[in-house]
Amino acid sequence: MDRPDTQPLQHRIERDSMGEVAVPLQALWGAQTQRALQNFPASGLRMPPPIVHAMGLIKAAAALTNADLGDLPSASAAVIRIAALQVAQGSLDEQFPLDVFQTGSGTSTNMNVNEVIATLASRAAGTRIDPNDHVNMSQSSNDVMPTAIHVAAALAVERELLPALAQLASALQARAREFAQVAKTGRTHLMDAMPLTLGQEISGWQAQIEAGVARLRDVQPRLHGLAQGATAVGTGINARPEFAARVVHHLSNLTGLALTPAPNPFAALACQDTAVELSGHLKTLAASLTKIGNDLRWMNSGPLAGLGEIQLPALQPGSSIMPGKVNPVIPESVLMMAAQIIGNDAAITLGGQSGNFELNVMLPLIAHNLLQSLHLAALACRSLAERAIAGFTIDRERIAEQLARNPILVTALNPIIGYQRGAALAKQAYLESRAIVDVAVNEVELSREQLGELLDPLKLTRGGVHSKGGQN
Repeated sequence: MDRPDTQPLQHRIERDSMGEVAVPLQALWGAQTQRALQNFPASGLRMPPPIVHAMGLIKAAAALTNADLGDLPSASAAVIRIAALQVAQGSLDEQFPLDVFQTGSGTSTNMNVNEVIATLASRAAGTRIDPNDHVNMSQSSNDVMPTAIHVAAALAVERELLPALAQLASALQARAREFAQVAKTGRTHLMDAMPLTLGQEISGWQAQIEAGVARLRDVQPRLHGLAQGATAVGTGINARPEFAARVVHHLSNLTGLALTPAPNPFAALACQDTAVELSGHLKTLAASLTKIGNDLRWMNSGPLAGLGEIQLPALQPGSSIMPGKVNPVIPESVLMMAAQIIGNDAAITLGGQSGNFELNVMLPLIAHNLLQSLHLAALACRSLAERAIAGFTIDRERIAEQLARNPILVTALNPIIGYQRGAALAKQAYLESRAIVDVAVNEVELSREQLGELLDPLKLTRGGVHSKGGQN
């Protein structure tokens, strides 16, 4: 929806504490939202819908709580709850046009939500429901916005990201089992190293993803702690002492999450350390996805002049000028999403350190970047699982050929011939482009059969005799 920089042809007059303001006739919002539309730049970045949806849940829970406590008539609470749940369900997203780059507390979006709910509730009730006195009863933007960040992020973790991670981990586990007996050349420093199985290599990726799940599980108890009830500065002014526990109880019922009041309401308003922590875990996950994506690209490189160990699914033409070229588009897409998550983390960290006394004043910035990172992380995991991991094939002949010519296999002979003789054999094999067994059979006191046993790549992937020296 465009910002109305001039008074619209069809409008109504709304009033707030600063006077009258013209509002588009069909808009459900009121004066404070309209002022925000006029005051803040139109960057094209709206407040994330999940934050608005979370605010809808908060308003519904607050109405139920205020009715429970006898502070709001049950009839008023009922119409507020119905309108708030409409907001939470996303059917009114066009009514929330405000920019991310607004007041640092998110007050403008909180009032946008209050005004839309009040308009709908008033129509349903046939009497005035006030956005401040009724919809925002026992609340402040200062506790609503931090609560919305936690609720929206907690829902995204539980409903979107953790299932996507489980899907990726399962896909990796399946391929690791499938290729458990496929020995291949290992690589360190991008140089040939001792062999491992492709299954072992993929199991490393799987472990990275499972560690990402564990990190997210670890932060969940803190993410589920909510600021609601702290009101303006943490003291709970204008809210009953029991309000915090009751509103969190209702929010738990609405979301299905095990939510709790924040242990310290002052910290819940003044800092966003949990958001920074969660973003840090997302950054770590992004690093894991980058590692996996790059490994896939290297292994897929070629088809003639690269490693050519695997073939990723061919999804689209890779060049507008080179016919027949097919690129690793899914890993590249994942790498870009990971880069965005890492960049978002820098913004979230800067936002998180911007708590001045009793309030953080970069809440919309944190909300935007955190919700985008959560969404991108889930998209990246599902894309990688469905369009890259599940469908790649392997070139067994090429893998075997590369492995047979790998001079580093001589490492297995270190305990018998020593490091220096082994190095000489490796160099000779490399210079002559011969298999190490063919060179060694003429240089060491071992038969071809004994060498074949000692240099069997698949056996070497299972450990065994340790060499005298190290390898890196």
